Amino acid sequence: MKTKLYPLQFEPILKEKIWGGTKLKEVLNKPITSNTTGESWEISTVENDISVVSNGVLKGETLNQLIEQFPTEILGDKVISKFGKQFPLLFKFLDAREDLSIQVHPNDELAKKRHNSLGKTEMWYVMQADSDAQLIIGFKENSSKEDFLQHLQKNSLLEVLDSKKVKHGDAFFLATGTVHAVGAGTVIAEIQQTSDITYRLYDFDRVDTTGNKRELHIDLALAAINYNKINAERAYTKIENTSNEMVACDYFTTHFIPLNGTYAVHRTNDSFYVYMCVEGTFELELENKKYSYKKGDTLLIPASLDNYSLIGCASLLEIYIS
Repeated sequence: MKTKLYPLQFEPILKEKIWGGTKLKEVLNKPITSNTTGESWEISTVENDISVVSNGVLKGETLNQLIEQFPTEILGDKVISKFGKQFPLLFKFLDAREDLSIQVHPNDELAKKRHNSLGKTEMWYVMQADSDAQLIIGFKENSSKEDFLQHLQKNSLLEVLDSKKVKHGDAFFLATGTVHAVGAGTVIAEIQQTSDITYRLYDFDRVDTTGNKRELHIDLALAAINYNKINAERAYTKIENTSNEMVACDYFTTHFIPLNGTYAVHRTNDSFYVYMCVEGTFELELENKKYSYKKGDTLLIPASLDNYSLIGCASLLEIYIS
């Protein structure tokens, strides 16, 4: 008898980070056991970090195993035609107790050439921000490689980078090449290409527990950086029980759903859908069965499931490939 697919959840893959804290447990109820947990990878097929199903009859199966068994049913025709039989996105929650390093990600072409990897286009949604929390995104004014190197050598890089004070609900789209850093005091929902390629530019002269500074990747980064001023912040509407567009790019589309009551979803089988619950609680009703979710939960709706209802009072990020 053929396995019937259903909304899938996965065991969180928790990452210790020099800049991490405890908010992933306090705010999102993740099962962390340390005071320096920086990331919870919610859905991943990055090598050595493959998500494992945590619910239902497929519990214990990896996402890669499911894609191998049910490629079209999981991914959808459009996803397979664009990206092949691989899951093209990585979903995370981040807790920055301290500032992350200033970094940049290469585009597809450079990442393929150097690392046989995809690039790392990403977006951020601010779930929580302390009163003085900031993000660094791009340059204040158009710059150049020469100017960048000069400021790096003088230890004055922060003078030319653009920092933005942030609050709950702010959203940012970071194209590859954007110099950036998540600032201390923020909890972020992050959606990105399936890639873990990061070039670290500056790490505030921190040392790890053994007294060593973390490696920088200046030479690799120089060809990857976009030195022009950009506008990464994304304004979006918040109409209740509607999918409000936040970001649309070649790699993913993200909508914001302020759920208050019932929202019926009718879609094609072109793409999987992912929902990240960033506030509140809700139920998903599918074929007269209800599945319950809370803040901090992430669920994957296989492409073959095309009609269902979202019921409750919650804020959701809805992500798919268009």
